[in-house]
Amino acid sequence: MSLAPHAPAAPSVLSALRSPRLLTREVLAGVVTALALIPEAISFSVVAGVDPAVGLFSSVVIAVVISIVGGRPAMISAAAGSVALVIAPLVRDHGIAYLVPAVVLGGVFQLVLGFLGVARLMRFIPRSVNVAFVNALAILIFTAQLPNLFGDDVPLVVWPLTALGVGIIVAFPFLTKAVPAPLIAVVVVTAITIVFGVAVPTVGDEGSLPTALPGFGGITVPLSLETLQIVAPYAFGVAIVGLIETLLTAQLVDSLTETRSSAWRESWGQGIANIASAFFGGTGGCAMIGQTVINVKTAGARTRVSTFAAGASVLVLTIVLHDLVAQIPMAALTAVMLMVCVATFDWHSIRPRTLGRMPLGETAVMVITVVVVVATANLATGVLVGVVVAALVFARRAAHVVSVVREPVDERTVRYRVQGALFFASSNDLVTRFSYAEDPERVIVDMSAAHVFDASTVAALDGVEQRYARHGSTVEVVNLNTGSVALHGRLTGRLG
Repeated sequence: MSLAPHAPAAPSVLSALRSPRLLTREVLAGVVTALALIPEAISFSVVAGVDPAVGLFSSVVIAVVISIVGGRPAMISAAAGSVALVIAPLVRDHGIAYLVPAVVLGGVFQLVLGFLGVARLMRFIPRSVNVAFVNALAILIFTAQLPNLFGDDVPLVVWPLTALGVGIIVAFPFLTKAVPAPLIAVVVVTAITIVFGVAVPTVGDEGSLPTALPGFGGITVPLSLETLQIVAPYAFGVAIVGLIETLLTAQLVDSLTETRSSAWRESWGQGIANIASAFFGGTGGCAMIGQTVINVKTAGARTRVSTFAAGASVLVLTIVLHDLVAQIPMAALTAVMLMVCVATFDWHSIRPRTLGRMPLGETAVMVITVVVVVATANLATGVLVGVVVAALVFARRAAHVVSVVREPVDERTVRYRVQGALFFASSNDLVTRFSYAEDPERVIVDMSAAHVFDASTVAALDGVEQRYARHGSTVEVVNLNTGSVALHGRLTGRLG
């Protein structure tokens, strides 16, 4: 769903502050969203290979900062699974000391890309690549949970506990949607392990939890070319993956609320939020689709107040309840993440009926993108490969929709009607579509149904004229549209 240019903007913070009813709704929406955010923030910390405190504080900082500088009110940004998957190999192979410079550089990349207007490039990412992106993200998150189920030291009781958590998340919404089902699953599974003394891996086993506000840190590794070579690929992945997921989520919220957002502001706002998160010891993040839907659709939030309240609530709950949070079984979080995978994956895209209707080229783009992402564990690489393959598929398809029809006018004149988009792929064989030896002395090339896009087409038209000249015929190119005339004139002037 696309919004009209005159779509209204989202309600302002001032409107929320002036209305006690609206303010109450926004704050409660933020609190409910925070309850759903905490389990995933801890889970994504485990995926990234860092302490749970890192993901929690990252969520706090990113949510609070983006509530001020972001371009999409009511959207929730925090420590996200897609970014965690990008930085996990860095932490594993080089150590957590390289996390801060990687996230800072990723934020700088987002700042630069935002001010360069990268948001406008989102329209060049086809739907098949977008679908493959979310499907591959779901697969990677799923595979990251396998050690929690099949690890060497994992007791068998983890399996039924995980199954119970999944069952609660699936069934609880049929009773009520007032409280997030993932939160209920975490509470129930945790209560069972505490009451019955079940020995299972817990959040506390993954690392220490915070007991106070985070301090302002910095970069501890040497600022050298070697460090840049190590962190740059991961930083670029953080920037690209974060922007893609954020801008896709912003489009979703625009549709849900029928209001407009500033993709340009959201792009560089994410950069500022990530830089701030890094210097407080946090990991990178971006918009979170699940929590955003809870905030906007379930809780009815519409302003930045809800995003700020979500971040502040995570901080308060973490500091106050850190001893309890440490006792949460990893089985409960695994259940949450498995259902995140189910909710993230676009199941409609793999239905036989859907695949049967989709053009073969788009199906190939989707499959190739997913395979590259899963093989490389790099979402940014997969998206870039997918866009390139999609462009090649489009160019091949467009090259075959050009037609050249010969129409004799009289004994001395013949007309050729050219139809279609003429660019490097479709114009290469244009010179072969004419009957040079058989045509009379005057040839008219009617371009009323065609458009010239590049220099390759201009060169092809010049080639047609030169071939006819060798046969003693003259060529007249007529009915070029305004853009084609301008391009043809400019290029022939330069080449002439």
